[in-house]
Amino acid sequence: MLAAMDDVIEIANLSKTYASGFVALKGVDLHIRRGEIFALLGPNGAGKTTLISIVCGIVRASSGTVRVDGHDIVRDWRPARSLIGLVPQELTTDAFESVWNTVSFSRGLFGLRADPAHIEKVLRALSLWDKRDSRILALSGGMKRRVLIAKALAHEPRILFLDEPTAGVDVDLRHDMWQLVRRLRDDGVTVILTTHYIEEAEEMADRVGVINKGELILVRDKADLLREFGRKQLTLHLQRPLGVVPTTLAGYGLVLSGGGTELTYSYDSRETPVAIAEFLDAVRAAGIGFTDLGTTQSTLEDIFVSLVRGEPPHAQPQDGSTLFREAR
Repeated sequence: MLAAMDDVIEIANLSKTYASGFVALKGVDLHIRRGEIFALLGPNGAGKTTLISIVCGIVRASSGTVRVDGHDIVRDWRPARSLIGLVPQELTTDAFESVWNTVSFSRGLFGLRADPAHIEKVLRALSLWDKRDSRILALSGGMKRRVLIAKALAHEPRILFLDEPTAGVDVDLRHDMWQLVRRLRDDGVTVILTTHYIEEAEEMADRVGVINKGELILVRDKADLLREFGRKQLTLHLQRPLGVVPTTLAGYGLVLSGGGTELTYSYDSRETPVAIAEFLDAVRAAGIGFTDLGTTQSTLEDIFVSLVRGEPPHAQPQDGSTLFREAR
């Protein structure tokens, strides 16, 4: 685990109430480690974009402090902002400008000298080199989103915010962006990602934060989160159909399905092999034979949905279906 001195973003007691009275953030405390990929998850209206916008200097907080690599974003806004690249949700680019010119202009906004070699490197990394002379309006939606990322990288930021970067793009483009994010992390860039695609966080993130109704519910290393809150299911395929679960096994909370041919045991992912072996011994002692067994484990999506709904993190959909879209 990285020491506190390696926190590149320090957010303390951050709150935001808009003029309408809407409370977007409520006392958020969050530290982002240097060089990590941090995924911020939450349903629509949870406060993700507001949080990012405050750190990037677009929205002013009602209270609290934010420091970027030691720079207060209000008092030392210029050096703080120069470290940050932002890829917003909306496709906002100059439609009549060329790809090369709009990306180069973004670099100039930070007072940096022209560096054609760097711009070329960025465009090639995003498969935009062949489109460098094309006007933005002639590009597909996916290509326009690549241009937004190129603009954000033009001034060589050390921190990159990606706000729903793959919304509305095809699977191939999403995978290309995942590869780019990993390369950036390998180069020492800190990446903060908000996404509605839970598999993105599960695939890429080092740590995960869950925000809901303006409050940061939880922050964990991804592996620890899956281990701590995950559930496993052990399904036994029985030799003969079973009418009811024997009373001797009532304490295991078993579920009978498949016309009595499948017996499922749900347990904490931290359960020891010895405990599983004891369960199987109890099944055999009850006179139940089985031909095969299989295990499944809850995903980050399952955990996310439970947390957002305020349910115990171990709660799972009974029919095996995903509930994420309902929670969005």
